[in-house]
Amino acid sequence: MKTIRMTMGQAIVRFLDNQYVSFDGIETKFVDGIFTVFGHGIVCGLGQALDENRGNLKVYQGKSEQGMAHVATSFAKQNNRRKIIACASSIGPGAANMVTAAATATVNNIPLLLLPGDSFASRQPDPVLQQIEQWNNPSVTTNDAFKSVCKYWDRISRPEQVMSSLISAMRVLTDPSETGACCLAIPQDVQGESYDYPEEFFSKRVYEIRRFSPCKEEIQLAVEAIKESKYPMIICGGGVRYSEAGEVLEKFSKELNIPIGETQAGKSACRADFENNLSGIGVTGNLAANTIAENADLVIGVGTRFSDFTTASKSLFKNKNVRFININTSRFHAFKLDSLSVVGDAKLSLQAILEELNGEYLSRYGNEINEVKKQWKEEMKKLTSYHYNDNFQPLIKARNESSINEFIELFGSTLTQTEVIGKIREIIDEDAIIVGASGSLPGCLQRMWETNSRYSYNMEYGYSCMGYEIAGALGSKMADDDKEVYAMVGDGSFLMLHSEMVTALQENKKINILLFDNCGFGCINNLQMSNGIGNLATEFRYRSDETNHNGPLIPIDYAKVASGYGYKTYSVRTIEELEEALIDSKKQNIGTLLDIKVLPKTMTDGYKAWWHVGIAETSSNEKVNEAYKNKEKNRLNARRY
Repeated sequence: MKTIRMTMGQAIVRFLDNQYVSFDGIETKFVDGIFTVFGHGIVCGLGQALDENRGNLKVYQGKSEQGMAHVATSFAKQNNRRKIIACASSIGPGAANMVTAAATATVNNIPLLLLPGDSFASRQPDPVLQQIEQWNNPSVTTNDAFKSVCKYWDRISRPEQVMSSLISAMRVLTDPSETGACCLAIPQDVQGESYDYPEEFFSKRVYEIRRFSPCKEEIQLAVEAIKESKYPMIICGGGVRYSEAGEVLEKFSKELNIPIGETQAGKSACRADFENNLSGIGVTGNLAANTIAENADLVIGVGTRFSDFTTASKSLFKNKNVRFININTSRFHAFKLDSLSVVGDAKLSLQAILEELNGEYLSRYGNEINEVKKQWKEEMKKLTSYHYNDNFQPLIKARNESSINEFIELFGSTLTQTEVIGKIREIIDEDAIIVGASGSLPGCLQRMWETNSRYSYNMEYGYSCMGYEIAGALGSKMADDDKEVYAMVGDGSFLMLHSEMVTALQENKKINILLFDNCGFGCINNLQMSNGIGNLATEFRYRSDETNHNGPLIPIDYAKVASGYGYKTYSVRTIEELEEALIDSKKQNIGTLLDIKVLPKTMTDGYKAWWHVGIAETSSNEKVNEAYKNKEKNRLNARRY
């Protein structure tokens, strides 16, 4: 057996450079490169290896470890999980900063390889800089925090261990049913230790991303359930996107006359103008999809986790006899809601069901689908033309007119969030990619955003991670450089994490940031006020006294912030300024930021959907007591499992 003597760090680099995947016969290099913020626990080990011979791997410089890992997650998602960027950090805070991103990737079933440095395996110089000391367990380090948020975890304490661990990580990263974050903690001394590695370990490996075929028995049970139903409904989840099954799902829907509701992860897998596509469903869903869902007697989930937002905390489907079919590559997800499970690839499973039905089924829907679509179309007209005037009433029931009036006086803007979204959709390219994650924007976008360009909607809503938006926009741009990419971000999320704006400039990747500034965490402000809680710590105000932040709103000029980085910026206060800025931003070769001042309480409200949150059972506030009673009423009408 031929061997090559090299350090463990060098072995990692050489191995990653020779990993490929194959999907439907198309071979792709799997690892594009490595993102890193070098620190003392990584730079002299893995860093030395990358400096000496990185092969065809690219090295990207992150600005925050969480941000760079979000970039990598979005990059993998935009590539439909066929390519990844590994992320390496130092020990201590560098590693801990990636824990949030690891959770984000795992919740969304996106492959993410993390290589955090670790304290010395030898323990000779302990305690080293940034090392957390556990008096009762010296083997515990910062990196143990990754265990709960990763699909695979290992600590490499000897250089030869990295071989089996890397192969195991690749198994998970390329498995459609198990993929998520994988963490290989690499102690800083072991990174530099040498071993005689077998030469064959560095040979090219091609991993087949398999389309798992469903078993005939499960297909037959699903077919029987469909035949027994009269008013079925399909939920299009992220698995449709990663299976690239959108066209097949449309055919399935059309031939059987079954309407489709979309999850955040599934949106844009099917065309918005497809006749049976009702768009978003659930808590952030629209009137059309949620109306049909109420009476459905069979719900066919395709590649969905059935999260609480999708099912309106299990209260959306009100037919007492409703049954569920769940098509999913993961048995864990396929069994949710006591479903008839079809464990298999979305595309193959839908094709198998269609073939078995052989044209012998058609739902009982008459004009219901067209009617709810017509109603929603009228509602959309209202939302996109929703202007401020003398008779203005906030869209959100949790009213705070004083903040609205103060906002107008402070900024001179009367823009509403829904009219801004309508104008953005009107002007930007049809195939533009939009990226979002948190706040009120995901609700407005799942309801209002329409596109016929597949995979152009990148909404991270499994973890709803504030700070993903701008980093995610960079990841999508790196994956699809020919398209305009827009980060749809609130002022709260912008303040939380926007450091990868600089990385985008550094990499010559133009991203467009559409910043909706309503002076606070507007979504949570709605939640607290609608449940009887006061306006507490959710608006961006100066402190008025020792106990309260109820002073004036803080006027922040975000355009100046971005301009300082080197972005082309626009201050938007009117619909005319918005239109001019959007048109001009498309002409730019550098990144752009539109600082859009939007009135509070002008985002979309719920449509027949309830969300279960914890509310105080006992309170001296009658509004809180009323909110609790309402919660209990809805809870009792929801499914229990």
